[in-house]
Amino acid sequence: MDGHLLWTQFDDAGLAHLRTQLQQWQGQSPALGLIALVAETSQGQIPALQAVCRELHLPLHGAVFPALVDDATFLNEGVYLLRFDRAPVVRLLPTVPADADEAADQLVRALGPTLTRMTGPDIPTLFMVFDAMLPHIGTVLGQIYSRLKHKVGYAGVNAGSETFKPIPCLFDGHTLSQGGLLAIVLPPLHGALVRHGYPVAKSLMRATSTQGNRIATLDGKPAFEVYQQVIRQDWGVEVTHENFYDYAVHYPFGVVTALDVLVRIPVGFLEDQSIVCVGEIAPDSMLKLLRAPSLEDSSCVTDLTRQLPLPLSPSRPTPLLTFYCAGRRMHFGAQALAELQDLQAHSAYSQLVGALTLGEIDSTEACSLGFPRFHNAAIVCVW
Repeated sequence: MDGHLLWTQFDDAGLAHLRTQLQQWQGQSPALGLIALVAETSQGQIPALQAVCRELHLPLHGAVFPALVDDATFLNEGVYLLRFDRAPVVRLLPTVPADADEAADQLVRALGPTLTRMTGPDIPTLFMVFDAMLPHIGTVLGQIYSRLKHKVGYAGVNAGSETFKPIPCLFDGHTLSQGGLLAIVLPPLHGALVRHGYPVAKSLMRATSTQGNRIATLDGKPAFEVYQQVIRQDWGVEVTHENFYDYAVHYPFGVVTALDVLVRIPVGFLEDQSIVCVGEIAPDSMLKLLRAPSLEDSSCVTDLTRQLPLPLSPSRPTPLLTFYCAGRRMHFGAQALAELQDLQAHSAYSQLVGALTLGEIDSTEACSLGFPRFHNAAIVCVW
């Protein structure tokens, strides 16, 4: 991305200023494209933004998030416009089919000509923004990978409401949709890093019965019962139905893979004692209970800053696009701001610009396949 603007409101004066600024940008970069990050409380401003961009024939795509990231601050209102001097290829699937094969086929058909044109040793990054309420994101990612393999790198985030209630959260210049997917093809030299830095507990359990993002039983017993038992046994904490929401973000599940552990934050429980998480848990997955780290014990920022490349144009100040998990903020509380401050201080970027997210996507790095995985509690940095 080449720059950004922030408007906290689009009244008549704000719209006039917006139109003037965008016309100036168009004069500088006729191939200009915009990606909008919209705070949930400001979603009512989307139609006005769409109207201005249609009037100017400017490509616009965007998503609604619980809050925005502005350096070491979370903003509960406003709109960021990310400026691309050459508009990236973006495809919006307004509704992701329940059948993961069909969903992947739709996306690949939409992207096909773009990926065919991109040749050379460096590959583009497919950055995906899913509606957080979709229950089968992990399965869709697997099917996308089965078709594209390592033609692209994979990264992404989830949009929507922090209340986990359905809202229309993805849009282009004409539509605002619920249950969709926004796919952005970032050209070579751009990319993303995703880290969570959560330590792993000792207890191991099997998800003996699951459906999408709901765990019905663990080790053949009601999931909530086992969750209570393991937290009591490993951490000495007594979790009840009444205090579940106080503790769940601090004691997420970890899905054990051949390479590492993927965080799944519990966000609710049902009358049958099943537990609902952000992100799928496949049947018979092996799980560990995680304890979210203190800021001092987290290696997340160190891991990110060690591997972040220098800005593409060192002589021209550019922001680092930064997405911060809402569950991570719930765990760290006020210290989340300190973590963002630390990230800004130790990276080579002049500013952090981004949003609070409801799930994150990365690519495996320990093998050459680059398989996409769905996370919780992570920080995503895009350059």
